Amino acid sequence: MDLSVLDLPFELTSEQIQFYQENCYIKLKKVLPSEIVDYFNNEISKKVAALSAHVAPIEQRNTYGKAFLQLFNLWENSDVIQKLVFSKRLAKIAADLMQTQGVRLYHDQALFKEVGGGITPWHADQHYWPLSSDKTITVWIPLQATLLAMGPLEFAAKSQSILAGRELSISDESENQIKEYLRINDFEHVIEPFDLGEVSFHSGWIFHRAGANASDQTRKVMTVIYMDKDMRLKAPSNSGQHNDWKTWCPGAEIDQVINTPLNPILYQR
Repeated sequence: MDLSVLDLPFELTSEQIQFYQENCYIKLKKVLPSEIVDYFNNEISKKVAALSAHVAPIEQRNTYGKAFLQLFNLWENSDVIQKLVFSKRLAKIAADLMQTQGVRLYHDQALFKEVGGGITPWHADQHYWPLSSDKTITVWIPLQATLLAMGPLEFAAKSQSILAGRELSISDESENQIKEYLRINDFEHVIEPFDLGEVSFHSGWIFHRAGANASDQTRKVMTVIYMDKDMRLKAPSNSGQHNDWKTWCPGAEIDQVINTPLNPILYQR
């Protein structure tokens, strides 16, 4: 498989960059060729199956556990998956959207919403991250065309400015409280399917969710979380941030640039 496209630039328009700067999310079509998506679908699916073989049945899990199978830093377990996670094409888009001089890896995640999988409640990712600025962004890469029935990612446009609800972990509580706050304040709720090869990028503080998987196939998604290459570690403000520090930034020091073997620079100008 020729994977050279992973390092070829995808040029954004000024309008796309402006849209992201205002809304803190964007969907981009034809970022990855269909044959490349299919190739990684096969590899990532095998790895997820092997690593989740002993997960409890879905009916025995809590709301978070029913939302998806969640596997982290697959790049450490597969030279093939590392090529996708380290893609300069994707990393440059992240830097261009955030208007930074470069990006580092925070970590990757595979998010497989099984048949019958529940909702992913409203939340903001950066609640869990001990990072000193809002220069964070996640690429959400569906590994198949994703219809509405499969539970694609949903966004509350421009909600990055909201302070209420940021303290909530993913839970029934976050779903109910944030949903009501967004409704009262009339934030635009964006729910759309994804074509094969289409991806989205969203910031760490924008509120987002996903519906249940009512289809007859697993909704398979790979994500990569990027941060400004000059990102510094902040003192954790909750247990999740303390766990993330020790897990994804081991050896990083508070108030210093997060420069560890797990956080390489993936793109710089």
